[in-house]
Amino acid sequence: MEKLRIVFMGTPDFAVGILDTIYNNNYEIVGVITAADKPAGRGQKLSESAVKKYAVEKGLHLLQPTNLKSEDFLAELKSLKANLQVVVAFRMLPEVVWRMPKLGTFNLHASLLPQYRGAAPINWAIINGETKTGVTTFFIDDKIDTGAMILHKETFIEKNETAGILHDRLMDLGSEAVLETLKLIENGEVQTTVQLESGEIKTAYKLNKDNCKVDWSKSGQEIYNLIRGLCPYPAAWTYFNDENNQWNVKLYDTTFVAESHSFPVGKILTTKKEMKIAVKDGFLEIFSLQFPGKKKMQIRELLNGIHFSDEANVS
Repeated sequence: MEKLRIVFMGTPDFAVGILDTIYNNNYEIVGVITAADKPAGRGQKLSESAVKKYAVEKGLHLLQPTNLKSEDFLAELKSLKANLQVVVAFRMLPEVVWRMPKLGTFNLHASLLPQYRGAAPINWAIINGETKTGVTTFFIDDKIDTGAMILHKETFIEKNETAGILHDRLMDLGSEAVLETLKLIENGEVQTTVQLESGEIKTAYKLNKDNCKVDWSKSGQEIYNLIRGLCPYPAAWTYFNDENNQWNVKLYDTTFVAESHSFPVGKILTTKKEMKIAVKDGFLEIFSLQFPGKKKMQIRELLNGIHFSDEANVS
């Protein structure tokens, strides 16, 4: 058995869950690498990554390189004498970095590879209406999420599950997968599987304003999948139009009800307590949303302060 000396690389909350599991299972973490602090918010104050906050709290050796190829960073990384690197939700590594440790560099990805390679696998699995997903550990190579796989862990996606709930479940599942992978590596028992390129490979594209906008010409189920696949972050959005006003509105908690009707697609229908939007094969009922400059609110709260006309619609 070889004693592991681990360098961990990651940035968001998802990575913290994995790092915490490694730490609490008494593995030696000789360094943590995360993104540099960035200005954020209206005041442009420097924002620290979730992984940095955790590493500082636990007193772990922290590096925040802006250039992963700089001689100073590479020299410091080499001085840590790690024999394994673990990567979770970080960035693409140059070959000189991922080849450095004797036992390799492995990544945890929140999908069943080769499906959903890319930046947002949790979101796209839900957006595309998948009923199954999981996590994969694999050794990094020179492309994105294409390396030899170590192990998979599967889970079902519940029909009303949001990206936020699935994120937390996959973080737990990912922690199990990383622990099992560490044990295989330290015992010299790793057997890898090459990713096959056969069949349709779906991609987890980076989320942006365009692919987060609701297309009301789609079926109610497709629209519902988009909204829950982007809830709570970054959130699906649409325009609310009424009496010469137009608002950019984020949609959160919704449900789709299949039903025949004669309303035009996009029409907003409200009572004192409820809001629904007509789609081509039913209605999307809205439970919470966010108007620009306002906090997220329940629909009853919104309808206490805003009255929509009979002409109100979304676009």
